[in-house]
Amino acid sequence: MGCETSFDPAHFLNRELSWLEFNQRVLEEALDARNPLLERVKFFSITSSNLDEFFEVRVAGLKQQIESGATERSVDGQTAAETLRLVTARVRRMVAQQYLCWREELVPALAANGIRFLTLPELSPADLTWVGEYYRAQVRPVATPLALDPAHPFPQLLNKSLNLIVRLELAKDGESLRHQAVVQVPRNLPRLVRLPRSDDRQDYLFLSNLLGYHLADLFPGTRILGFWTFRVTRNSELYIDEEETINLLKAVENELHNRRKGDAVRLEIDADCPPDLRQALLGTLKLTEDDLYLIEGPLNPSRLMSICDADNSPELRDPPFVAPVAPALLGQPDLFAAIRENDVMLHHPYDSFESVVHLLEQAAADRDVLAIKQTMYRTGGDKRIIGALIDAARNGKQVTAVVELRARFDEANNIKWARQLEEAGVHVVYGLVGFKIHAKMCLVVRRDADGIRRYLHLGTGNYNPTTARIYTDIGLLTCRPAFGEDATNLFNLLTGIAQFQGTQKLLIAPFELRQHILALVAREAEHARQGLPARIIAKMNALVDPGVIAALYAASQAGVKIDLIVRGVCCLRPGLKGVSDHITVRSVVDRFLEHSRVFYFENACQPKVYVGSADWMPRNFLRRIEVVFPVEDGNLRERIITGILAVTLADNVKAWHLRPDGSYHRPRLKRGTPRFRSQTEFIHRSLAGQTPVGQGPAAGKYPVVKLVPRPAALKSAAPGA
Repeated sequence: MGCETSFDPAHFLNRELSWLEFNQRVLEEALDARNPLLERVKFFSITSSNLDEFFEVRVAGLKQQIESGATERSVDGQTAAETLRLVTARVRRMVAQQYLCWREELVPALAANGIRFLTLPELSPADLTWVGEYYRAQVRPVATPLALDPAHPFPQLLNKSLNLIVRLELAKDGESLRHQAVVQVPRNLPRLVRLPRSDDRQDYLFLSNLLGYHLADLFPGTRILGFWTFRVTRNSELYIDEEETINLLKAVENELHNRRKGDAVRLEIDADCPPDLRQALLGTLKLTEDDLYLIEGPLNPSRLMSICDADNSPELRDPPFVAPVAPALLGQPDLFAAIRENDVMLHHPYDSFESVVHLLEQAAADRDVLAIKQTMYRTGGDKRIIGALIDAARNGKQVTAVVELRARFDEANNIKWARQLEEAGVHVVYGLVGFKIHAKMCLVVRRDADGIRRYLHLGTGNYNPTTARIYTDIGLLTCRPAFGEDATNLFNLLTGIAQFQGTQKLLIAPFELRQHILALVAREAEHARQGLPARIIAKMNALVDPGVIAALYAASQAGVKIDLIVRGVCCLRPGLKGVSDHITVRSVVDRFLEHSRVFYFENACQPKVYVGSADWMPRNFLRRIEVVFPVEDGNLRERIITGILAVTLADNVKAWHLRPDGSYHRPRLKRGTPRFRSQTEFIHRSLAGQTPVGQGPAAGKYPVVKLVPRPAALKSAAPGA
């Protein structure tokens, strides 16, 4: 979004640099020796996979702006070219720090714990024999040598594929001729080859090294002078003109094919690769030195996750945690009866996501269920969720799945199971033209003894049991009639031809969400000017929208205390004198990925709490279908305020605080101050049956943070499930 005249660029942080600061916080978890070793390796890997996506989308976008000649400035006052220069410098510092950590900290520590990455010269004769057999049986059949000469043009390398650039010598007609070739490291084989051991040692060989060792077999009659690994990152954004597209499914499939061949945006290569080969690759890929990253370590660290996922070395990991069933649903065979009794809140991953899966399975089998309607963004193709919808259709129920095919990097999976649903008789819809379906919503229509009732699950996270174990999210199970009516109207809008008719309770983007958020912020500002209690706490993944940021500045200037918990990008500058004096911003990066969006407004001692799928970004407000819902049950509202938001604000171990200059720091604790880690407290509470903070296993050890005091008459009952 371009800079508008009413916005002072000095009041905004650059979006791309803010994202890189988030990734730095991820890297800090790898650098932190207090974390278990394999958890450090995990964060080291995540840092790289995050950077991959950043280059595929954000850097690619900057390059496209520059190539198009765009001179428009972002809201922070930077042109695309200026931003790209700053981004490149920041990424270089990050990558240098990341691989220094790998070489000097992680590799030695792993070796000390019996996990080694060996090179060919370090292998015993027995190992070399085994490696040779592995190569002949597994690698050689799928490896393809590709010559580089006038008869063999440079191959179209797949995005993020790992390759070897090979220099070799061939004797012909009494003279030696030098040649270059490329060999792609097979993608369908483990990147780490575990060597056989009779004890508990874990010795690995990188597949690229194994392949390089056998290059003479792929190029017989030549002399191998050297080989170096490299990887190309390409523009991976989808470009689909929906107005001109009749079949969105086919269009996405075609674009996925094109994505693999998108323009190159980054070249990573072994640091010791000769300069002339580096320059040749850059020229072929139409890149410059600014796009070149020399790597002293593994080029695709995301493949290191295999050693983190292996079932071994529990002492090198976080303690295992299996989420229990939420207390409100414990021992409840009939989930519909439980929801009729009270609204139910699920706080994942501390409450099991199995309850949501069981609700779908129960709805599929229940003869009284008439219809199921569900939005689907990133399910991961879970067999039980897809299977429940298929079973429901086969059982004669009306089943509708509103599928977002363009969930970034999940498109191929979504296409696959969307076809499975269609073949089973599920009515699959691909949403509205021009808008991504990002809402998290499932509607079950049931004929109860007293009439037709609509049961609803609303949430902040995807219908994905795998990510539900590692993402923090909030879900609500309810059968409130007004909620059900709003959900019905939204599904009709998504599947039919209709104009948005407004809602009773739910806030829907792109129609009204932004305006409502602005109104809520403005009301807090007015309360502050009147001397009434005013407070805003907002937890989200990203804060980018300039208009909302300006409204928060105005509220701060009116005296509203504002605490923002923003995991990733934050373009707001807190602590600017006369602008944002009353605003704090913190980011929690810990074992689980903070993903829930929660918005609290004190509202003169009559607090309003909203939960939903939308971050405060232009894309969420204007280009996506989002659902944000009020928490109307007093017990649940109080649980969110004191049992989730206050606990998160109290974190002084994994929380980072944003400075006005865009940097983050962990506050230094005064001597004697108890260390408080919010996610650990949530785990304690979960295992204790949702005991309120301060009363569980850690009672007396952690502080209880109080929000704005409210008269006793306005306080809700003790937090419940």
